[in-house]
Amino acid sequence: MSKYYINRNYSAKEMAKANISKKNKKGGGFLSALKFMFIMFCACLLAGVASLELYLSSLPPIQNLEQFKPNIVTKIYSSDGEIIKTFTAYTYEKIELKDIPDNLKKALIATEDKNFYRHHGYDLTGLARSMVQNIIAGRVVQGASTLTQQLARVLFLNNERTFDRKLKELFIAARIEKTISKDQILEMYMNNVYLGAGAYGVEGASQIYFDKHLKDCSLSELALIAGLPQAPSVYNPFNNMDLAIQRRNQVLTRMYKMRYITKEEYEKAKEDKVHLAKKPEFYTTNKAPYFCDYVMKELEKLGFDETEISQGGYKVVTTLDYKTQKATDEAIKKNLKNWGLRGENNQAAVFSYSPLDGKIIAYSGGKDYVKSQYDRVTQAVRPPGSSFKPIVYAAAMEKGIGPNDMIEDRPLTIGQWSPRNYGNKYRGKIPVYTALMVSSNVCAARLIKEVGIRSVIQTARVLGIETPLEYDYTIALGSNGVKLFEFTRAYGAFANGGYVVQPYSVERVETSRGKVVYKAPKTKITHQLSMNTAAEMTAMMKTVITHGTGRAANIGKPAAGKTGTTDDNKDAYFMGYTPNIVTGVWVGNDDNTVMNKSIQGGTVPALIWKDVMKTATEKYGKSEFNYPDIQLMPFAAGANVKIIGETPKEKESVQQEEIPPSDIQGNASIPEDTLKSISNTVPKKQEQPPKPVVRPPANTSAPKPAASTSAPVPMAVPEGLH
Repeated sequence: MSKYYINRNYSAKEMAKANISKKNKKGGGFLSALKFMFIMFCACLLAGVASLELYLSSLPPIQNLEQFKPNIVTKIYSSDGEIIKTFTAYTYEKIELKDIPDNLKKALIATEDKNFYRHHGYDLTGLARSMVQNIIAGRVVQGASTLTQQLARVLFLNNERTFDRKLKELFIAARIEKTISKDQILEMYMNNVYLGAGAYGVEGASQIYFDKHLKDCSLSELALIAGLPQAPSVYNPFNNMDLAIQRRNQVLTRMYKMRYITKEEYEKAKEDKVHLAKKPEFYTTNKAPYFCDYVMKELEKLGFDETEISQGGYKVVTTLDYKTQKATDEAIKKNLKNWGLRGENNQAAVFSYSPLDGKIIAYSGGKDYVKSQYDRVTQAVRPPGSSFKPIVYAAAMEKGIGPNDMIEDRPLTIGQWSPRNYGNKYRGKIPVYTALMVSSNVCAARLIKEVGIRSVIQTARVLGIETPLEYDYTIALGSNGVKLFEFTRAYGAFANGGYVVQPYSVERVETSRGKVVYKAPKTKITHQLSMNTAAEMTAMMKTVITHGTGRAANIGKPAAGKTGTTDDNKDAYFMGYTPNIVTGVWVGNDDNTVMNKSIQGGTVPALIWKDVMKTATEKYGKSEFNYPDIQLMPFAAGANVKIIGETPKEKESVQQEEIPPSDIQGNASIPEDTLKSISNTVPKKQEQPPKPVVRPPANTSAPKPAASTSAPVPMAVPEGLH
């Protein structure tokens, strides 16, 4: 019996072994199939590489190659056809290889193509590696171009990141290698490569960056030049010294690892300080330099790079209105000079765009690009003063407060903060719209207390102000810094019915053959404020220009805006708009010092704004805002009128009260008859007003003025937003 079980057990083991053996055989078959497929793939790949090698080796040489040089010029145009910038060989001097320092040759080879003297114009191993990366990414993300391939691109191709161009580059590189020697290739490359700042070739780069001949450059300077071909715009020391030094040190590290320099030379060169020449003179021929810098950044975001643009022979059509840009530059210089702001430290910036489609119309980041390339439109963060108050008022309008509601214009204290009006002028109970017109500080403080800090910050955020805002009541008076670009974008929502439109600068890009490789899509548009709020804010801010602190900005046509001056007189703004154009102006000192106290938002900034907008709005005539009828009452009546900031005792004594004339910032006073006459800042439309329905004014018993004799010119609305 036991023997039977033993035999049966042995049989079970044998059966298990047999099953495992079968599974192994099945698995072995699958693995064998995979192995066979891999071997076949490798064989096909090797056959393909061999065929490619055979084909490349059979390509004919290029005739007259020595006479080739880059002659295609990329041009940037304004929307009205003016050439505002060109890319060409501003500094181009041919230099023979024997006159080029050995350290520069070694630096370029170590950085760009360490196998230069060993390949036939292409590196198939590196090419295969980059192809795998590109296939995984679904686009060209890695180059693996040899110096010969880069020369082929410079002389015969553009910088489109396509597989087709890569193959052409490969074929031409093979032909170049069969035409001239390695040393000739290196010499031609060094004479024709674009190195940023208008420099073609290494000799041109040494003169532009260091104001010396190549033979006089130190190892450190040569390494900096050698690091530029990869990204001339990024590593240009005029644009970003820190990145230029980091790239230089990478080049030095590669030279040291390849034993081209000693450790002592390496350490010394890394510690060398960079002494740059003055900004190259060709920038003075750039008709809109700050704007063109912005265009270059936008092109980079779209996938282009500076080398591609400068050498590609492109036609870049922008949104800029050159006539307005010219008027902007002249307005800045003229008005700063007239008010005694003639120092390099005294600056102004202007940003102008269309709130309907986002097209940038004018852009000046300072008064003199040659002396300062710092862009005060997108880089400077400065407090806007009272020009921030419309953000507070807009938050209040969204919460249900109306322009004809009454507000206490008298001193108050919030915690430990006690804001005061300019010149310690107080007016008692006044309409909300009057508080904005005369730029009352205490009224703005009462409003932010009424609606809450969070509501004001949220309003600023949805309108496109991205700079950090302090959770503090003082932001109501513009204590928090903003960027002019973002701030002007925010004002656009008051002009177009509450829509935030993203400004842009590049309309389209064409190749030298006229092929459009980029066309701007419809800009990003979001609806953030109600039509009612936009209409009420516009009605109130129109009075700022016609009767308030911004009268110097009056252009004789429908316009709205707000002045802004910080308490310490370090910054002055004027922000304003018509139905078609929004323009922001900042004036101040670069070192953040105090300006003359006569410089306020209602003086120099308002005058600059006026000069810019006169030109910018010429083609639009006197177009009116297509908004609902907003009545602004000079007084309030009735015991039930809403009064912001009153105490219960004060409420009992509220009676019909006229607004007394009072002094306002800007050394001007409002005549009593003027205050009484402000009853309708927006002409009444003859057609039915659009929804949402307009909030009724506080004084419902007051008679409405007669309808306008003519309907206003309709305000254009972005396509698809009617």
